[in-house]
Amino acid sequence: MPAARGGDAQKTGPTLEQVAARAGVGRGTASRVINGSPRVSERTRAAVQAAVAELGYVPNRAARALAAGSMDAIALVVPEQENRLFAEPYFSEILRGVSAELADTDKQLLLTLIRDERSRDRFTQYAAAHRVDGVLLVSVHADDPLPDLLRDVGMPAVLSGRRSSAEVVPNVDSDNFLGAQLAVEHLIGRGRRKVATVTGPLDMYAARCRLAGYHEALAAAGRHGHGQGSRQAAGPAHPPAAEPGGRLVVEADFTEEGGHRAMREILERDPDVDAVFCASDVMAAGARLALREAGRDVPRDVALVGFDDSAVARHMDPPLTTVKQPIEEMGRAMVRMLLGLMGTGADVGGDRAPTGERPQLVLPTELIRRGSS
Repeated sequence: MPAARGGDAQKTGPTLEQVAARAGVGRGTASRVINGSPRVSERTRAAVQAAVAELGYVPNRAARALAAGSMDAIALVVPEQENRLFAEPYFSEILRGVSAELADTDKQLLLTLIRDERSRDRFTQYAAAHRVDGVLLVSVHADDPLPDLLRDVGMPAVLSGRRSSAEVVPNVDSDNFLGAQLAVEHLIGRGRRKVATVTGPLDMYAARCRLAGYHEALAAAGRHGHGQGSRQAAGPAHPPAAEPGGRLVVEADFTEEGGHRAMREILERDPDVDAVFCASDVMAAGARLALREAGRDVPRDVALVGFDDSAVARHMDPPLTTVKQPIEEMGRAMVRMLLGLMGTGADVGGDRAPTGERPQLVLPTELIRRGSS
């Protein structure tokens, strides 16, 4: 029998008990060293580490996680195709913030793309089995059921942005309404008479908020009748409803190609347009190309403003005036909020509505003036 046990040990690898025996310590002490506990002497730590090296012991993280009721993993879920993920600086900035905030924790980060209903269902089952401890959701659309599915299976989740003003899932957002309003006020203040806008997909709350800010700035300046109420009455969490219509309003998809197409359509509708607010820097880059193709100089003929303050804005010619939203800090705040929900970190402050509603944090935006306007 002893020989058989030894053979089994060789097949399955060295055990924690064998590490402890080789180091001359108890199993609990060996476990504390392997798990990084400071409650051991340097001499003991060295002995256990030497035994681990000699035996080739590999800690079974999965077994430890299951025993503790934790998988030590957080999923960053992006319900978009690969081309958007790698083409838009927004996603890399969010990822940078999330990774930085998780660096000092024991959590692993799993990046997951949800391309279709099948992949969404597969991930929901994965989450229902608690293969991860929490979920960060980026770029959600109004009809996305995944946040509710995660809530139904008891999985802590935090959204980047919201699906609507009535969002019930915890979220971190930026003040899209005020940012857009500042951008358009800036263009009007520069003496521009016909200010157009290229919106993001209007099934996304952020895009609707930016369109609402555009309408509000024009209404305040008496430019047209599309204003939808006051900033004071609406607030960042409940912006006025935005009308998608209007000769100088064209919907796009947050891509460079979409910005290019939308700008060409605006020029066809009104060749005299002299300013454009694009709801992302990437779309502004596409609009800039369309203006160049049409022989329009930026900013002499057409002033151009974007949104995000990404590397795209700084490297355009001329450099792009844009609305800065703290994307990396949004990623960090999402992690802090999620850890708070999971009970492993402090709760996050923010706009907390009446008791029973979910935590929400709205970060400020600001206008960055550059040569394009």
